[in-house]
Amino acid sequence: MHSTAAPAGNLEVGFKLIVVTWDGKMSFTAKREDGHSLTMDAPPVFGGDGGGFTPVELILAGLGGCTGMDIVEIMQKQRQQITGVEVNVTGTKREELPHYYQAIDVRYLVRGRNISETALKRAIDLSEEKYCSVKAIFRPEVKLTYSYEITQETPSN
Repeated sequence: MHSTAAPAGNLEVGFKLIVVTWDGKMSFTAKREDGHSLTMDAPPVFGGDGGGFTPVELILAGLGGCTGMDIVEIMQKQRQQITGVEVNVTGTKREELPHYYQAIDVRYLVRGRNISETALKRAIDLSEEKYCSVKAIFRPEVKLTYSYEITQETPSN
């Protein structure tokens, strides 16, 4: 059997293997090659135990994590003094099959000192338009909106 691995130091580009194993009922474990894992499960009404994120919830979590990482990196490059970032992602699924998200709202809560609103808007735009790989996988008809709130902190003396 031939195996292909991503080059060291460049794990986000190219080949990526995730092994998903059924654990019983509606529970599955997803595992990366390095051993990190997570559990997915359905709620009891759909035959699971509710012991993990559902696969579609992981899409929202992935979007929040992806764009959150972009925001931190871009804001740090802009020398913004961020001390905290929270990304709240809300999705509305369509009623017809397949039940994919038809609308997603992303709300950024950014804390820091002397945070520039212009810098944050730019970071959000760059993430949405250029960098966030998760956002890029959505169907074109998915309506994605965003908002933000900045909490300015003062240095403690």
